[in-house]
Amino acid sequence: MPDRPGVLVLMGSGETSPTMVEVHRSVVRRLGRGPRALLLDTPYAFQENAADISTRAKRYFAGSVGLGVEVASGAGALVQADWVFSGPGSPTYALDHWRATEVGAALRARVHARSGATVLASAAACTAGVVAVPVYEIYKVGAEPHWRDGIDLLSVLGLDVAVIPHYDNTEGGTHDTRYCYLGERRLARMERELPEEVAVLGIDEHTAVVIDLVAETVTTSGRGALTVRRQGAHTVFPSGAVLSLAELRELAKGVTGFVPAEPLTPVAVRDSSGPTLVESVHACQSRFDSAAGCGDSAALAVAVLELEAEIGRWAADTEEDEGGVEQARAVLRHLVARLGGMADLRSAEDRLAPLVGPLLALRGRLRASGAYDTADAVRDALTEGGIVVEDTPDGPRWTVRA
Repeated sequence: MPDRPGVLVLMGSGETSPTMVEVHRSVVRRLGRGPRALLLDTPYAFQENAADISTRAKRYFAGSVGLGVEVASGAGALVQADWVFSGPGSPTYALDHWRATEVGAALRARVHARSGATVLASAAACTAGVVAVPVYEIYKVGAEPHWRDGIDLLSVLGLDVAVIPHYDNTEGGTHDTRYCYLGERRLARMERELPEEVAVLGIDEHTAVVIDLVAETVTTSGRGALTVRRQGAHTVFPSGAVLSLAELRELAKGVTGFVPAEPLTPVAVRDSSGPTLVESVHACQSRFDSAAGCGDSAALAVAVLELEAEIGRWAADTEEDEGGVEQARAVLRHLVARLGGMADLRSAEDRLAPLVGPLLALRGRLRASGAYDTADAVRDALTEGGIVVEDTPDGPRWTVRA
């Protein structure tokens, strides 16, 4: 294997979204010019829209990261690839295929050789530990909580762990979907079934854990944190935290009295990940509602246009967190419908006729009864409001002043 900087990246989610662009770019920069990049499509290969997912991922890496990516499923191309990525789908589907072929061994060889960039996210990140969460089977099918054997990329680094992405997920709303949709009750039960030496590495959504395999440093980047959980005890490494691989090993092994060599949180951490799509949708909705409340038509249009632009930025996202792009489009359609409902395309005369007509009739009755001063006051009020009244032999005629 050629001499290339070695890095292993584990992402909790957002792997093809704007939030992880800077992480991807920083990894690719380590590889020099023109790295050979490979996308392993195995986790989602069973899906009917697999080709579309691959196309969106390739578009994302080309447009946002400047990286041309080829798609493959087998182990052959892994050996020569400088950068290997795998992401969303089913952890168990990926495990079944990677363990039955040479892909699992090839991925382990990359980490063992400390060469090249290996980026695993979401479902693929689930597979990286000694055991894995079969999330589809437990959360969607109702199987009893249990572990599956993982491909165990991390034991070569001295880490006997289970990797749990989507660690801070909140999609459930009224029910607990943290810990990759397991929730506290099920994770606590599964944790009791882990071998004593195995800890949990929890990676929040839109968060990356970057392990420099040569310098042996571990850096948390993005919007969330890395959590090391062992027998219910938690240690949290927020975005910007940097520790040594040796420190992470000690913590994962339950060494008591753990004290990091350096502060875990720098004084200032530049988070370039930006808001998630869900946050942007909520912000645009809020701005739209505020503008509707004060009748600011320009701000209404800006809120709709900003949401449309944000959907464009997230178009390549291959995950469907909290509804993803499709849910955002549904919100956009709703706001456009509301905007259309607020628009009155009738002429000014048509809109004002129900108000002006009765006032002119009142003026006529006042004049007929000799109350000319009051009748003139009605006409003056209409004039002040932009309604020009002209008395003709056929009766009063009115127009809206331009």
